[in-house]
Amino acid sequence: MGKRKKMPLGQTMEKEGIRLNKYLSDAGVCSRREADRYIEAGKVKIDGEIVTVGTRVYPGQKVTVDGREAIREEEFILLAFNKPAGIVCTTTKADPDNIIDFIKYDKRIYPIGRLDKESEGLILLTNDGSIVNKILKASNYHEKEYIVTVNKPLTSDFLEKMSGGVPILDTVTRPCTVTALSKNSFRIILTQGLNRQIRRMCEYLDYRVVSLKRVRIMNIQLGKLNIGGYRKVTDRELEELKKSIEIPGEA
Repeated sequence: MGKRKKMPLGQTMEKEGIRLNKYLSDAGVCSRREADRYIEAGKVKIDGEIVTVGTRVYPGQKVTVDGREAIREEEFILLAFNKPAGIVCTTTKADPDNIIDFIKYDKRIYPIGRLDKESEGLILLTNDGSIVNKILKASNYHEKEYIVTVNKPLTSDFLEKMSGGVPILDTVTRPCTVTALSKNSFRIILTQGLNRQIRRMCEYLDYRVVSLKRVRIMNIQLGKLNIGGYRKVTDRELEELKKSIEIPGEA
């Protein structure tokens, strides 16, 4: 038996095919769960035939959703982008400030998670749905690092409370690492991603965020990437990322 051709991360189309819901997720159409609902509703066809949940897709087959072809890129894409303030992490074309129109990448990609419109810094974009939840899943405790400037001088009490946990959104934030950088700025490393978490934490302690920049997601650093610029994640970064999130083979 010959060896299977090895494809990039998360993109192997093996002889046994790939589950249809994963195919649609990788094509950027929707999540796997949403894909199953589309399939159950009879909206998904393979080579013109309505199919059922659990169907597999094989190389060369044409998949459509509501008559529109869903194409799964064989090239794995993972970009590091330095988001400017004012850009929204959405693929919705109705929003004139959407991240996709700003980047103008020549293949279909979407952001992994969010970064507030008024915030700047590192966000990852991909065409592979299999890695998104693994990076975002809160229980995995993946680190994200930020540089934050606030409207008044830091105090030891503020730093202690920020690092120990702050009650917001009907919960208490996880303990985190907070380090003063100057009179009004600090570095914070989070292992969760609550909505507007840092801003809400500061507000609870009677501080207002003046600027917020994300400089790291797990092992991927923003570095000297220009604001509004992007780069492909390096092979070395990708290998370390794969180990951290334990990306499995096709299912």
